[in-house]
Amino acid sequence: MRNAPHSKNCLNEQGIYPCPVCRCGQITVLPLMEAMSCNFCNHIFTTNFEQQLLKLADSQPSLTWRWNGKTWKGLQHPGLQLGWDYLIVAIAFVVLPTAIVGCSAYLFPPIPGTPLAWLPSVWILLTFMAHLACVAWLAVEYYQLPILLYFRAIGRRLFNLRLM
Repeated sequence: MRNAPHSKNCLNEQGIYPCPVCRCGQITVLPLMEAMSCNFCNHIFTTNFEQQLLKLADSQPSLTWRWNGKTWKGLQHPGLQLGWDYLIVAIAFVVLPTAIVGCSAYLFPPIPGTPLAWLPSVWILLTFMAHLACVAWLAVEYYQLPILLYFRAIGRRLFNLRLM
């Protein structure tokens, strides 16, 4: 690995930096490897010290950040642009199945007073929530929001505070 000029604000292999993924751990160089890893979320990163870039090696598409001396700045995914077409498809994926189930409940309503008269309303709500959860999961995966890691970090901090 080639080193950039050793400066306090430059990304170099001797430094310890905050993890751009989980924002809780620290990344350091892996011994005997040309890679870095986080001590909290265990992600592996490859580095380009000349351009001050850090690339997430264990995701597809790989995410890239540039070190500005204090924090990481995310770079756009090469070749991936989220436009209006993705938003329209996501809205249609949530609304259309919900509308189909809602129309069927409207056209064929249950007999009032029967034990399962509540089921169509709950089924409409479950359809909406399930499809919305699929779209939310895809958005979390695309933007690499480490939600589970945040909860784990909060749990660790709370557990450590209770032990003190």
